[in-house]
Amino acid sequence: MQFKSPFFRVLTYLSRYPWLALGTILCAVTSTVMVATFPAVTERIIDSVLKQGHADQFLPLMTLGLTAFFLQDLLNSLRIFLNNHFEQRVIFDLRSDLYRHIQCLPLPWFDQHTTGDIMTRLMEDVTALERALIDGIEQGSVALLQILIVTGLMLHYSPSLTAAALSPLPFLIVGTLIYAYSAQQRFAKERSSASLLNGILHDNIDGIRQIKTYTSEEREQQRFDAASNTVRCSMLRIMKAWALYNPTMNFLSSLGMLLILAYGTHQVLQHRMELGVLVAFLVLARYLYEPIDRLYELNHLFQAGHAAGKRLFSILDEKPEPGYLSDIQIPPASLKGAITFRDVSFSYGANAPILHHISLEAKPGEMIALVGPTGSGKSTLVNLLSRFYEINEGEILLDGHPIHKLPLDFLRRSIGMVTQENFLFNGTTADNLRIGRANVSEEEMWEALKAANAAAFVSRLPQGLHTALGERGIKLSVGEKQRISIARALLKNPPILILDEATASVDNTTERLIQEALQRLLAGRTSFVIAHRLSTIQHATEILVLDRGRIVERGTHKALLEKNGLYAQLERETTHKK
Repeated sequence: MQFKSPFFRVLTYLSRYPWLALGTILCAVTSTVMVATFPAVTERIIDSVLKQGHADQFLPLMTLGLTAFFLQDLLNSLRIFLNNHFEQRVIFDLRSDLYRHIQCLPLPWFDQHTTGDIMTRLMEDVTALERALIDGIEQGSVALLQILIVTGLMLHYSPSLTAAALSPLPFLIVGTLIYAYSAQQRFAKERSSASLLNGILHDNIDGIRQIKTYTSEEREQQRFDAASNTVRCSMLRIMKAWALYNPTMNFLSSLGMLLILAYGTHQVLQHRMELGVLVAFLVLARYLYEPIDRLYELNHLFQAGHAAGKRLFSILDEKPEPGYLSDIQIPPASLKGAITFRDVSFSYGANAPILHHISLEAKPGEMIALVGPTGSGKSTLVNLLSRFYEINEGEILLDGHPIHKLPLDFLRRSIGMVTQENFLFNGTTADNLRIGRANVSEEEMWEALKAANAAAFVSRLPQGLHTALGERGIKLSVGEKQRISIARALLKNPPILILDEATASVDNTTERLIQEALQRLLAGRTSFVIAHRLSTIQHATEILVLDRGRIVERGTHKALLEKNGLYAQLERETTHKK
């Protein structure tokens, strides 16, 4: 049986650290038992020391009370220390599992979730669940234990006064249930609105140059303010409910104290109860209502944590990419790089098909060029080779093996990609090169940079290989970033290479440097090259011309020009632009 509540699911994480859990519980039980000491000391001082004049008992009773308070706070300190270690380990495990699982998810999942939403779940939602865990498990368990112990002591002193003290309890329970039932929707709305706001913030910071270029600051300010106002309204709905719930619960608790005082005074006046017992009972009542107050305050955090937990576990419930966790035997390292597409069709979800019945063959070491109008399906085709998306029909083979039967890590290690907008991480040049191969030496990095025509500008950087490149490599030009990406691919040394508009956004001088680097990179590898500049693919083994998701022409550069079809038209347009 699988529990749907996120808090039940978190219990599987708690069970990983039984000794920390046991230590926390033992400290909580022992320190809570100490609660019984002060009411008993108070009763004895009033009835024995004050009324009967046994002054010799005063100092021992005070010493007992002081010792109980000291031990209680000492154990509480130890409990807090153990519990925080316990909870932080659980939160670390949860966040680590979330990030690991996110990396296993298919690209279509990322297409449907904004970066801001994902970051909100990993950071803010984990924090909200963390608060519910720390305050709920630590303070909640202590509060419940204290209520049980104090109720037992109350029954020992006076069952009738205990009944008066507990009379508001049904109303407190009903109020808590009503609040809990109605709060789930409010907190879910607040979490989703926070994700929307973070998504807009992330996009706007990432696109600040475009915002400034198009002077759209005011429009983006309005979008941000609208999303921020949604968060404000969501929070106000939560706080309005809390403003009604919290004082009502406090009022009911106060009624309980008045009932104890009224009934207890009557009992003392009727000589049915000693004054010391009434005072001790009032002290116990404080210990009873204080944890009750804490519980319904924790209910507020619990609802926030519950909403956050549902969002977190919805990620963990997503299915990873097929083959990502495959146990299939990894094929031999001597991969040749033969690629075959057999009658492949593809569409994004329920949308209209993007590719229709694509068939092609690339023998080891051959270059297959893909050309065609924008939106014809060129990038989609090469994305299918890396299994970023799963085909709807047909079959793709690598050295005769259907790629859907190969482990994804093996498949993607075998493919290198250089795209028009290569992503560089916010680290050093060396950090970005090590993505290609983690254990590479600096000497090998410089060799790869030299082959990629990048060594000259990297050596001029302030710290060379160890210069921070800024977010997305902002400190480098487009051509420099491209050559770093080529060096990265060289270090990876894959048998299959995909070039997607690798020289589309650079000037002629930079293009020449990149083309020289690409020639070294392509040597001996099976490659798929997407290009608008047809001069870069004249020596391709075969050129495939795509239009509206279909291969409409195929052949060599010379043969396609002689055919005078779409390829020849594209070539004339390219020549005219020059």
